[in-house]
Amino acid sequence: MADTAEMAVVSGALPQGCAGNRLLAALRPNDLAMLTPHLSPMTLAVGQTLFEAGEDVVSTVLPCYSTMASLLVVTRDGDEIEVASIGREGAIGGIVSAGFKPAYGRAVVRIPGSALSIPTARLEEAKLRSPALGDLFARYADVLLAQMMQSSACNALHSIDQRMCRWLLSTHDRANEATIRLTQETLADMLGVQRTTVTAVAKALQDEGLIRTGRGRIEILDQPRLERRACECHAQVEAHFQRMLPEVKT
Repeated sequence: MADTAEMAVVSGALPQGCAGNRLLAALRPNDLAMLTPHLSPMTLAVGQTLFEAGEDVVSTVLPCYSTMASLLVVTRDGDEIEVASIGREGAIGGIVSAGFKPAYGRAVVRIPGSALSIPTARLEEAKLRSPALGDLFARYADVLLAQMMQSSACNALHSIDQRMCRWLLSTHDRANEATIRLTQETLADMLGVQRTTVTAVAKALQDEGLIRTGRGRIEILDQPRLERRACECHAQVEAHFQRMLPEVKT
C-alpha cells in the first residue's frame, strides 16, 4: 500500500511546500513521492551562506516561492561576483556536478524565505532509480550551466546599466514580484562594482520611470522598457530555459 506522501501526490495534492518549487512541481507523482520522505523545510535568511568553495555539498537546497540565492566565484583576495541566480525554478548544490563534490564556488541567500532541503546522496539515489527524474535534473543542470556561460560573457562585454537591468528582470522572473527586497549595496556586491555605481544607475533608471527605489527594495514599474534597456542575455537564457524545461515555469 502506498504511503501517505505518495497517496497525496497521486491524488493531485503536492506535499506541503513542494508546490513552491517549480522543479519539484514538474516531477511525475511517483518520482516526487520518492523524494518527499527526504525533504525538510527550512527558512533561509538574507546573507546566509549555504556552502563555501571547497566544502562538501552534502545537501541540495530547493528555494520556494520568492526565495532566491546566488552562486558566486570568489577570488583569493576575497572579491566575488555572481555567476548564477537560483530561485523557485531550480536547486542549489549537487546539480551540475551530478553529486560529486567539493563545491567550486560560494552559495549565498539574496532574498530570504522558505526552502526545502534534501541530502544530495538521496537525490542521487532517486536519479538512478528513475530515468525521468534523472533527465529532468540533467536538463536543469544544462540550463544552469547556460546561465553561467551567459553571465560570464555578460560581465565581460556589457555595460553596468545593461547588466543591472538583466539582473532585475531575472529576479522578477524568479520571485514573481514587482518589488525586489534587496539593498543597493548587495546588488553592487553581486555585480562586482562599487555601490556608488549602482546608486547612479538606479537613479537614472528611476528618473526614466523604469524603477522606483526605496530602503532595501527596488520596484519595477515598466518591465517592457526595462527589457529594452537590458542586454540580450536575459532573453537568451530564458529562451533556452523554455526550450530545455518547458514543464518548469519560472
